[in-house]
Amino acid sequence: MRAALAEARKAPTTGDVPIGAVVLGPDEAVIARAHNVREANDDPVGHAEVVALRAAAQAVGEWRLTGCTLVATLEPCTMCAGAAVLSRVDRVVFGAFDDKAGAVGSLWDVVRDRRLNHRPEVVAGVLAEESSALLAEFFAGHR
Repeated sequence: MRAALAEARKAPTTGDVPIGAVVLGPDEAVIARAHNVREANDDPVGHAEVVALRAAAQAVGEWRLTGCTLVATLEPCTMCAGAAVLSRVDRVVFGAFDDKAGAVGSLWDVVRDRRLNHRPEVVAGVLAEESSALLAEFFAGHR
């Protein structure tokens, strides 16, 4: 999570919301790092989780990220939760809960939907206070 927080701190330099993500390989080494790039790249799907999953797939040479873990500073939205399911990561770890758009238990629970063919393990609330503080600081300066 500390690596994801370090990525999140890079996002505000381009006006992006400070959300970071990393993908850990089966040996728990970081294989991909990313932060939000929606503003920087004019990319509506430039969420940290999607960018990190894409980079991880490139790093391992296939789209199936079996044995990997997605770590994000904020609870993934529906798009990012869906990407985690489709990439076949074994687990999703996140920091702060997102009561407005969270799709890993808060508003929706995409990753544990029994109708889907893959359901990653979820570990929630890791360094949640630090993740929340980054977001609060960012939005305090934008309101």
